[in-house]
Amino acid sequence: MDSQDNPAKQEARVGRPQLSSMRSGSYLSDHQQYRSPTQPDSHAHYGIDSVIEDLQGARISPPKSFSPFSGVPGTDDSPAGTASQRIIATLMYKTKSSSAPNPPHRNSSSASNIPANFAPTTNPEKFPLEPPQAVVEPELLDNIYGSYVSPMCITSFLHLMSAFPLPHGVTETTSSHRCLDDPDHALVVELTLSPAPSADYLSLADLRKHELIYRFEQEWNVDVVLQADALWRRHPRLVVFDMDSTLITQEVIDLLAATITDPPDLAAKVADITQRAMLGELEFDAAFRERVALLKDLPATIFEQLRPALDVTKGVPQLIKALKKLGIKTAVLSGGFLPLTSWLAKELGIDYAHANEVVISDAGRLTGEVLGRIIGKERKRELLLEIAEKEGVSLEQVIAVGDGANDLLMLGTAGLGVAWNAKPLVQMEASARLNRDSLLDLLYLLGFMREEVEMLTI
Repeated sequence: MDSQDNPAKQEARVGRPQLSSMRSGSYLSDHQQYRSPTQPDSHAHYGIDSVIEDLQGARISPPKSFSPFSGVPGTDDSPAGTASQRIIATLMYKTKSSSAPNPPHRNSSSASNIPANFAPTTNPEKFPLEPPQAVVEPELLDNIYGSYVSPMCITSFLHLMSAFPLPHGVTETTSSHRCLDDPDHALVVELTLSPAPSADYLSLADLRKHELIYRFEQEWNVDVVLQADALWRRHPRLVVFDMDSTLITQEVIDLLAATITDPPDLAAKVADITQRAMLGELEFDAAFRERVALLKDLPATIFEQLRPALDVTKGVPQLIKALKKLGIKTAVLSGGFLPLTSWLAKELGIDYAHANEVVISDAGRLTGEVLGRIIGKERKRELLLEIAEKEGVSLEQVIAVGDGANDLLMLGTAGLGVAWNAKPLVQMEASARLNRDSLLDLLYLLGFMREEVEMLTI
């Protein structure tokens, strides 16, 4: 009998779900779930884009008896569950970084009439034997798929993570994701992966510095922040900031030098020492004393004159306000000058402020000397430990934010060290890096959504 005349087959064909009614444009939007491309069955060949259109008629496992929950725990022969070692990956689109440079324009005044897609010369002897050196970097993938954390970006990251070995006895991973700001064009996406890659093979600290993670960040123009899914991630109790190029956008000592016109090259000398110290080429203590010596005989009132010139980083006032509402203590540990640091801390409502004290003569001028210990990398770590002990806060509940090499010990001591638009050395060593416009985005690393951030900053 012809299959077209078989009523049973026609009924089965009509009842089968259609692709147009089941799927949208994104696999992740439909399923909110990702399966590792590795399958236990050696005969299966499911790729990352494989989709099973219809599972309604298939029985994955034998049926299990089910009865409504009556409020009384029943007997269950299933094995006891174990704690899941999850990892949180926060993907943040780099709003500060510029796109790839545009290709250079051809000289329209050239005497050659050869079209651009033809050979560069008609003389075989002058024809180049080697291809010209690439001038333009390869186009970033966000320029292709969108200037945000696209579904393809998420899929690519999950595929990357599947390359790392799993703990012993685990054959597959599960994951979920949520957009923390805009569900349509998210700039911040939080992914939960369970379990995390095997710690015996790769620790979390080494995973953060893995070359595959770095390449992914460069290709997709994002920052990847990896954290263990621990209780303290959402409940920090102390946040410590650097001041120069973190809470403010400038270096205070450079501002001081810029106000001095005699000698005219003083500002350039101070800026050069500052840059070398931030890159880790000079010891911060010695560099700071050398720069302060150049400021000798400057009037002490210069600190008051510089207050209006301080440019507070975008989002800092709102961040401090949100942290205070959450009951989180704040501190600023600056390698700059105490008169400006204490004033800024008071203006922002920061609980602790530590910076260097300069010696002022009876005539009211700087002597070019520093009083007491310089607040360099060792002293910053000591102050962090002192404040945490005074407040009764464990280091797992401490967040440190900085940008320079003198912040590395502080960042490494805290439970989470964040490199904020930092120098390359700091970006590679810190446990997290943010290259964005607003420091308020730090709250996304705690798992807050945009609606919650807005509630905290009202």
